[in-house]
Parts: sequence; structure tokens; C-alpha cells
Amino acid sequence: VEAPHLAQIDAHNHAVNAVISLDREGARSQAKMADAAQARGEALGPLHGVPFTLKDMHETSGMKTTVGFLPFADYVARYDSPIVIRLRAAGGVLMAKTNVATMLGDWQSNNPLFGRTSNPWNLERTAGGSSGGAAAALCSGMTPFDVGTDMQDSIRLPASFCGVYGLKPTEHRVSLAGAFPDPEGAARSVRLMSCLGPLARSVEDLALIYQIIAGPDGSDTDLAPVPVEAMLKLDLKSLRIAFAPSFPGFPVADDISAAVESLASQLQRAGAVVEEAKLPKLDLHDDLERGSALIGMMLEAAQPEPPEEPTSISHWFEALARRDQSILAWDRFFENWDALLCPVAMTNAFPHCEPGTPIKVDGKEQSYWMLPAYGAVFNYSGHPALSMPCGLDSAGLPVGLQLVGRRWSEARLLGIARAIEPLTGGFRRPPAY
Repeated sequence: VEAPHLAQIDAHNHAVNAVISLDREGARSQAKMADAAQARGEALGPLHGVPFTLKDMHETSGMKTTVGFLPFADYVARYDSPIVIRLRAAGGVLMAKTNVATMLGDWQSNNPLFGRTSNPWNLERTAGGSSGGAAAALCSGMTPFDVGTDMQDSIRLPASFCGVYGLKPTEHRVSLAGAFPDPEGAARSVRLMSCLGPLARSVEDLALIYQIIAGPDGSDTDLAPVPVEAMLKLDLKSLRIAFAPSFPGFPVADDISAAVESLASQLQRAGAVVEEAKLPKLDLHDDLERGSALIGMMLEAAQPEPPEEPTSISHWFEALARRDQSILAWDRFFENWDALLCPVAMTNAFPHCEPGTPIKVDGKEQSYWMLPAYGAVFNYSGHPALSMPCGLDSAGLPVGLQLVGRRWSEARLLGIARAIEPLTGGFRRPPAY
């Protein structure tokens, strides 16, 4: 393993608490094999000898998968998940897991097994969740990339809080097989809205990892057989970008909406066609509630004992039909636009707190449960979306903005982000790291 990553872990992880289950000797052994292969003139793949970490929810043989949940404290899967198999086959060296919210159920990464992850930009603030350990490890130089899950902004929100890139692909683009501990081999209940995607420090890295992990894998039958294309090289002058400083009725910090407007102006000056978005005629608050209800129905199906009033199959189909209306409305919106530029979350990294505590946004208390709203809209619709770092706010914290595209258009969406990267300055490492 490249010494700098272990050195960063040794120097900073005691304070940040991003990396857990470190397999130092196993990683060194894999790295030596990669060196030996290189000496023989053999290439192991695009990640030859590159160390990486994984969010603590991927099933990995020989390494614990706990999702921060006491009953899974000692669980070790018998097999690697398809994602892990692909990353190893590409030559990657798995070093460790990264910390999460308990059962991936919060927008802060804290659990009874490993404790709380802090934001390297300000240790008094959260790194976000549930992929907070991944984002914090990345921005502090402990790992080159990670793969998270995103059911309600869980990749994009921590990426935004820590100033790194994070991609939520189109739903059913990346395998969900083995994406949660499953000691009993139970029927998979989470089949909608949740997506696996990479977190990285550049668009190039994001695109590389996405290409490795995306596409049918022989395990997840929901995956669409759509070609996984390389990131497109695009000129800003050829693009049509809609922007939304906020969504109707959604709170947002002034620094974030100002960053959206500032980047929109820069894009216009660079030659793109840029207009303030006329968003689909949808009740987005209603979409959030319906999305949460769908998640609740899926989690209900995973319980060992059914509830007193279980969801009827007709209720499930009604929920899917209502969701279809939103998917199609956003599909029509993207017939006219290459991408939508908008906030990732209502605020930047906030001080550690008990889940449910109202969050201050420009001094005004807002509902904790609105934290992921801007991202969760696109979990409900299934469209690909990424978070990209766009400078710092007035408190010196990273500002992340969201870029959303047409379904199945990751190659184009990544290309747009790559074209924008020079305007934003891309990733910057926090002071003292």
C-alpha cells in the first residue's frame, strides 16, 4: 500500500474517526503481490496496486461488515459482493472499511460500535451520513476512493459536507447484491431508490470507478443491460444548463443559493445556454413523503415479524404508479436540458447533534428531516445526480452543488462535471491534512 495513505490514517484517524476495520497486513500483502506482478511485466487492471476503502455495508470475505449495528458486530461474509469482486479484479487493494450511521439510517455517521466521525474541515461538525466515513477519509487523504450507498442523499450530502465528489447513478445501474449484511440469505427487500456509487477527489477518478462497478453482474436481476460508456469530452459551449437556487418550500442557506447563481453566471460567460429552471409541476414535499413511505414499505418487508397492519399489494402498486408520474415529469424536463444545477442539501456541515434536533440555517431553525430533501427528490425519480465541490462558504466550510441529468446519462453527466471543474477549482484539501 502506498505509505502516504497509511501515514494519513495513523496521523489523523484518531481525531476524525473515519476509517474502521483496518487490515494493514492484508493490504501490505496485496500490495506486494501487485509489485511482483509489475516486476514481471503484468498489469492487474486499471487499479493496479491502488489502495481503497469501502463503506461498512459491502459484504467482504475476511473483513467485518457491521453497518454500525450491534447484532452485526462480528459478522464476516463468506463471499465478496459483486462490487468488491470487480474492484479487486481491477487490481485494487482493499485497506479498510469506513464508518457509517447505524444501519445507514441518519445524515450523521455515528454508531454504538465505532462512535462518531467528524469533519476534517472542522472537528466540531459532522462529516454527514450515511457515507460520512468515506467522505471524511477521502478529503483527509486517507484513501483515494470509496463506494457508498445513496437512498436519501447518503453519498451526495457527505461528499458536499467534506468537499469531495460523489455520484448517485441512475437507479438499477450498479448492483445492489451484497450491499448489506445478510447472514441468513433472506429475500432482498431494498430494490428501489437505493443506489451504489463512488466518492472521489476528482471527476476523472469518479468516472473511472463508476465504469468499473456499473452494469449487469449476474447477481442483481434488476440491473438494466444499458451500455456503460466512458465519460464524454464536452465543451461548455455545447451545453444547456438549467439552474435552481432552491426548490419551492425547501429551505436553503444563502451561501448555497448564492453559489448556484454564481456558478450559473460563470457557465453563461463560458458559453453555455443557461436559464433558471421551470421545474416540473410536482408537489416536491409530497414526493419526499411518498419516497419515505416507499422506503418504509420495503423495510417493513424485511422485518422478521409482520406489522399488525401490513401494506397491501394494491397499496404498493398505487405507490409505484404515483412514483411513475414523477419519474416521467423529470424525464420530460430533461428533454430540454443537459443538466440541472441545484443545491445538494439545505445547509453545509452542521455541528454534531442528536438526530432530529432542528438545524439552524442562516440563524433560523429548520426541520432535521429536511436535510436530504434536495437529493432525495432524485432518489424518488431515479435520475443520476452528483455532488461537486464549489469553493467554501463564509464560515470556511465546503460548499457542494448538485448536478442532475437524464436517466442512463452518467457518461454525459460526468463529462459536464469535468467541463465545469476548472470553473470551481475542484477538490481542495482541508488545512492541516
